[in-house]
Amino acid sequence: MSEYLKISEEIRALGAEAEREIRPYFSRIEEICDRNTEKVLAAFAKNRVSDNLFAGTTGYGYDDYGRDTLDKIYADIFGTEAALVRIGFVNGTHALSCAMFSAVKTGDTVLSVTGPAYDTLQNTITGDYCGSMKSYGIGYKQVDLKDGVPDLSAIREAARDENVKLVFIQRSRGYAVRKTLSVEEIGKVCEVVREVNPRAAIMVDNCYGEFTETIEPTQVGADIIAGSLIKNPGGGLAPTGGYIAGRRDLVENASYKLTAPGIGGECGCTMGQNRLLFQGLFMAPHITAQALKTAIFCAKVMEKLGYEVSPKAEEPRYDIIQTIAFGKPEPLRRFCEGIQSGAPVDSFVTPEPWAMPGYDDPVIMAAGAFVQGASIELSADAPMREPYVCYMQGGLTYSSGKAGILLAAERIKAELQN
Repeated sequence: MSEYLKISEEIRALGAEAEREIRPYFSRIEEICDRNTEKVLAAFAKNRVSDNLFAGTTGYGYDDYGRDTLDKIYADIFGTEAALVRIGFVNGTHALSCAMFSAVKTGDTVLSVTGPAYDTLQNTITGDYCGSMKSYGIGYKQVDLKDGVPDLSAIREAARDENVKLVFIQRSRGYAVRKTLSVEEIGKVCEVVREVNPRAAIMVDNCYGEFTETIEPTQVGADIIAGSLIKNPGGGLAPTGGYIAGRRDLVENASYKLTAPGIGGECGCTMGQNRLLFQGLFMAPHITAQALKTAIFCAKVMEKLGYEVSPKAEEPRYDIIQTIAFGKPEPLRRFCEGIQSGAPVDSFVTPEPWAMPGYDDPVIMAAGAFVQGASIELSADAPMREPYVCYMQGGLTYSSGKAGILLAAERIKAELQN
């Protein structure tokens, strides 16, 4: 079977050397995994989870006790008053968009304090689309990061505007070349905003960050968070969906955007998917830890091949994303080809850049996943623009993730030799 996974002895030796160097960093990840697993178990016990909650509903979805119980569990885990966990969210952007509209109306202003929002979410805020915030007369202001971190003094001044009703924080880096924010850093931003504008709601795009620390943004001052179930909290088992958690009134307002005013979270059948959502959440701390270990291995291997990586292997991690700066398109393409060849699904496919909906540049994506587009499974993607930075994330198991990285390194080695 070795013909299907061709990894040279040279690259295996490189991987073994990298793994010896990174092993000491795994203990911190395992400790975080243990604490988060206890948190999830406690929430399951408190809410008396039993298999009768897995049945699901059809049609309107009235009285779906499994769905409603899962809402309560998410609220307990994230330390919030309420939560909305639905397979009706088509992706993370959808959940984030609904959450943003929960706090603003015509004449209000959204203040982003971490620079521009992720590419697809910009369409919700300033896009020339029917239903965008811009089309509703909702204003937008932005404070850029300073030296890669929130500019607290500039945030303080911008947040004084009485029209600012929503302060937006993006936890992860998205397609930007900057560091991911820690929960502690998010807490400092929340403190500054509270000082000058206590009536503004504070929202965090929590995508890629769940369970990478022992606390979440809603436990340090954020009013509402949102994310995707095919990332960390779905544990590799959720087939689709997203979540919103936070202040009760904001979650309720967001539910009206998901369905319709006056209906909200009362409707929305689960069609037998409840078990996967419960089981995925149970697995989420462990799967997130596997992805973090894969990212550290990737960082060390690619650094040994001469590329700039962020975070470095020895640095603390606050999301599952690993970036590699290739500087030119060809090694980036080869890396994605290697990741794809190590996937359990569609390993025979060669990824090519394409015009992905919501993005300004062609995007190349390696994603041989059991769930289409699931970032918690091993994947790598990048906009085809300078400085040609690749964003690698996921890995359902460290062993399979490691194999994918070695195959990518093999493709890179071949590119370097040409």
